[in-house]
Amino acid sequence: MTNENKNPFLEGEAIFAYSRKEALKDGVLVDVTNIAKQAGFRYPVAVTRALWEDVKRIPSSQWSQDGEGRLWDVLWMGYIAIRRSNEASDTLRYQIVMHVGQRKFYTVKLVCGPGDEAEPVITLMRPDED
Repeated sequence: MTNENKNPFLEGEAIFAYSRKEALKDGVLVDVTNIAKQAGFRYPVAVTRALWEDVKRIPSSQWSQDGEGRLWDVLWMGYIAIRRSNEASDTLRYQIVMHVGQRKFYTVKLVCGPGDEAEPVITLMRPDED
C-alpha cells in the first residue's frame, strides 16, 4: 500500500477500541438514520442515549408534542444549522426550543467524524458529551 492510500484511522496499535457498531448494539447510541434521511441528512446519524432520553422526556403540559415530533425537530434544526454554517469544522452546536427541566432552549452538539470503516457519520449529543 502506498502512503497516499493509507488510512490513518485504521493504522497503528489500538490500546482500547469501542466501535460505533458496538455502541449502537449496547444502546449507548441510538440509530436515527431513517428519520434523519427524511430531514435531509446524507450520512448515517445516531444520537447518544442521554440526548435520546431528553428527546423522549415530554413535560405533561406539552400534550401536543410527542417524542417522534421532538426527534424530528432536533434533526431538522441540525440539518438547517449545517446548511447555514460557514465554518469548516467537524463540530457544530445549535439551539432548539425544547423544554427539559426548567430550560426552554436546548443546545445540541453535532459531530461529523469517521465511522468504524472511516466513513463519514454524524452523532448528535448533549453539549457536555464527547
